[in-house]
Amino acid sequence: MRQRLDMEKRSVWLQGLLYTVLVLYAVITLIPFLWALSASFKPLAEIISGSMNLIPRQFTFENYRQIFTQEPLFLRWLFNSVVIALSVTLLNLIFNSMAGYALARLRFRGRQFWFFLILAVLAVPSQVTLIPTFLILKSLGWLNSYQGMIVPAMINATFIFMMRQFFLNFPRELEEAAALDGLDRFKTFLYIVLPLAKPALAAQAIFVFMGSWNNFLLPVVILFDPEMFTLPLGLNTFKGQYISYWNYIMAASMVFTLPVLLLYAFFNRYFIQGVTFTGGKG
Repeated sequence: MRQRLDMEKRSVWLQGLLYTVLVLYAVITLIPFLWALSASFKPLAEIISGSMNLIPRQFTFENYRQIFTQEPLFLRWLFNSVVIALSVTLLNLIFNSMAGYALARLRFRGRQFWFFLILAVLAVPSQVTLIPTFLILKSLGWLNSYQGMIVPAMINATFIFMMRQFFLNFPRELEEAAALDGLDRFKTFLYIVLPLAKPALAAQAIFVFMGSWNNFLLPVVILFDPEMFTLPLGLNTFKGQYISYWNYIMAASMVFTLPVLLLYAFFNRYFIQGVTFTGGKG
């Protein structure tokens, strides 16, 4: 009995230590965001003074007014980012899901080859493909265009693999019942499988949207017209050779962060379930 009490006491201590570490990590992670939020309401002089106060001494909305009314291209950059990120996310959800389902359920010649090829692609850093991507887009005349930003990113090997793992765990009985009701393979996928794959689709949507929304490397290579800039590239224009307008950068960063927070809040109930349900058998 005493040994059991000791084990329970030790378990409580370990749990308390774990929560303490997690709270400290959350605080350390949250402080930079809170400082950036605070700095977005400070004048430039207060920011560059070096003070670390989280409550602005001179609270002002001037930074937000400036980026929305005095920066003529800010709304265009925001529009470009929204169009590109939503298009990339929608296309990834369609094509990655179809490819993952085909690899998990269909039997066709070369299936293992394509699966191992996708695994090989996972090992290739995206920076390695940057120059070939640029040359291909240049030959197609797609530099400085929406299609140049969207088409190279409309599929992702990581999420093809993720969706394959999800569909391997998907109950075959539902598909067999659909087949008995007269649905062909495509209609079964469209009307039965996809609606029940919301957790995996939500997790994929969050990751893909964030990756496209925060992408800086590809835009800086293929976009050269300021009107075609995305927000990450546009924010960089607030940094000059001799002075950087950190007050505008912080305000624009908060606007830049808001869509991702809204997306996560909307899909949060599916997110954890999707991540944990995609790692089953292989």
